[in-house]
Amino acid sequence: MRENAILLALPLAEHIARRYRGRGESFDDLLQAARLGLIHAVDRYDPKTGHDFLSFAVPTVMGEVRRHFRDKTVLLRIPRSSQELNTRVLAAREELECDGAAVGVGDIARHLGTAPGRVRKAIADSRAATVISMDERRATGSGEEGGTVADRLGAVDPSYSRVEDCLEIGAAVHELNPREQRIIGLRFVDQKTQAEIATEIGVSQMHVSRLLRRALAQLRETMAPAPMPVS
Repeated sequence: MRENAILLALPLAEHIARRYRGRGESFDDLLQAARLGLIHAVDRYDPKTGHDFLSFAVPTVMGEVRRHFRDKTVLLRIPRSSQELNTRVLAAREELECDGAAVGVGDIARHLGTAPGRVRKAIADSRAATVISMDERRATGSGEEGGTVADRLGAVDPSYSRVEDCLEIGAAVHELNPREQRIIGLRFVDQKTQAEIATEIGVSQMHVSRLLRRALAQLRETMAPAPMPVS
């Protein structure tokens, strides 16, 4: 009889699990929690109380699903007051949504007899402590399924390291004398040959080569990483 009662009421557990979809937890986990609540309801139900089974089972199953959200999905510990208030907020939202109207924070706060700020904080704390999968697909504004959470994460721009290198090189070049700075600019910015540089500044190509080697050696020394201290 117990097994038959559970099997007959499985659609009830699935219906309640579906009501909690879209809150950062997989449907399979919600369904498992709802079915566990259903088993508890069957085991605890006493027909002698005069209540029908459905009126006893629904709050029992819903309570198990809420407990799953409270205890199983939280990786960041939030204040117990926020946990308890958020449980009441979820229950109040479900009760108010039965009327078919849109339910806001103010409606929930009035229903619970508390300040809207406390309701917002409880909701924000609960969301902050809920983990979602990086592979979960998010719905678009039109209701269609969009990309995954991972698709919306930014990547490290390789240009950042290039900017840092340019700044470091610029500072090192400023430590050269004006003639060496000009030679470095003509060679690596204007892409001129040593012969062209020699003609432009009025020295021999061999002298340009020596000046260039000396300037590059100084730049390497300036930009070399500092040695690690020996303990």
